[in-house]
Amino acid sequence: MDKNYYLEYYQLEREHWWFKARLELLKDQVAAIAKNNNNLSILNIGVATGATSIMLQQFGKVKSIEYDKLCFEFVKETLQIDIEQGTILDLQFGDNSYDLVCAFDVIEHVQDDVKAVSEMQRVCKPNGSILLAVPALMVLWSKHDEVNHHFKRYTVAELKKLLSTNGNIVYASYFNSILFPFILAFRIIGNWFPALFKREGSGSDFSLMKNRFLNMFFYHIMRSESFFLNRNIKLPFGVSAIISWKKS
Repeated sequence: MDKNYYLEYYQLEREHWWFKARLELLKDQVAAIAKNNNNLSILNIGVATGATSIMLQQFGKVKSIEYDKLCFEFVKETLQIDIEQGTILDLQFGDNSYDLVCAFDVIEHVQDDVKAVSEMQRVCKPNGSILLAVPALMVLWSKHDEVNHHFKRYTVAELKKLLSTNGNIVYASYFNSILFPFILAFRIIGNWFPALFKREGSGSDFSLMKNRFLNMFFYHIMRSESFFLNRNIKLPFGVSAIISWKKS
C-alpha cells in the first residue's frame, strides 16, 4: 500500500461508513461460524491497522499477520494485539493450526491467489473454517483499485472455484448491493472524467467522503444487508463478495 494510504487507514477503518458496515457484516458471519464457541484459534491475514483483529478477539485467540512493514510496525506499537509480519503466500505455521482463517480484502493484492488460498486451507484445521471477503466485479474497476494495488476484482463463481477442493462452501454471496448502482455510476463517471472528483492523500475513493450525515446514512444502508446475509440469502450483485468455507 502507498505510504499516504497507510497513514489514512487507521482513521478510515474506524470512521468511514464502508469499513464500519463491513466490520459489522463480517462480525455476523464470524458469529455464525463460532456459534456457542468463543474460544477459537483464529488467524487473521492482512490486518491493515487492526480493526478486524480487535473484532475477532470476541471469538477467541487471534494471531494477526500484516505484510506491509510500515503498517506492521505501526500496529505493533499502537495496539495490544499478537501480530507478526508475513505474507499470505508463505504462512509460517504448521498444517491444521487454526479453527478459523480470515482474509478480508487481501487476496486481490496478490497475483497468485490460488497459492494464497491453498496456504489458508493448509493451516486450517479439519472441520475448521475460512472466511474471505474481496472486492467484486471488474465492471467496478477504477482508480481506487489502482491505488490499492489490486490485481483483480472477483465474481462469486471465481471465489467458489478457488475454494472448490478439500472442503465445502457454506455460504457465498455479494454484498454492498443496495448501493451498487450508485457506486457503479460514480466509478464509470470517475473513469471517464477524473477531474470531476477531487481526491486527497493517496487518491482512493475513501478520501471523497467528508459529510458526516452521508457517512452515517450510507453506513445504515449497507449495514441493513445483514437481514439477507444472516439468513444465508444470496445477493445477485454487489461491490464486494464474501465466502465461508469449511474444511473436510
